[in-house]
Amino acid sequence: MLCRGLGEWGGPARCTEPLAVAMGFRSVADLLEEGRVLRARLHAGEPLTPRDWRRTVLSVEIVFVSDVVGSGWDWSTTTGFSDEETIRLLRSVQRKIARALHSG
Repeated sequence: MLCRGLGEWGGPARCTEPLAVAMGFRSVADLLEEGRVLRARLHAGEPLTPRDWRRTVLSVEIVFVSDVVGSGWDWSTTTGFSDEETIRLLRSVQRKIARALHSG
């Protein structure tokens, strides 16, 4: 789900420069490039830094929910994940990341 969410920024989602920076990227171009790198690392099961986890989770939260800049209503069609499934998975990831980031 995280990989699909990151990929949405190169598809139906319409990120702005200020939003990309607010999510921890240098620019929209950086979001797209780093998104490809992060997806590859997630697919390969490679570890992410705390910064990368924050950027990944935040960008997926926004792209999932926002119909203004994200996939919004199109999410389930473009990713194959229902809203209910996505919320369940996001909450699970949020709990795991929060524990990991606050335990170190």
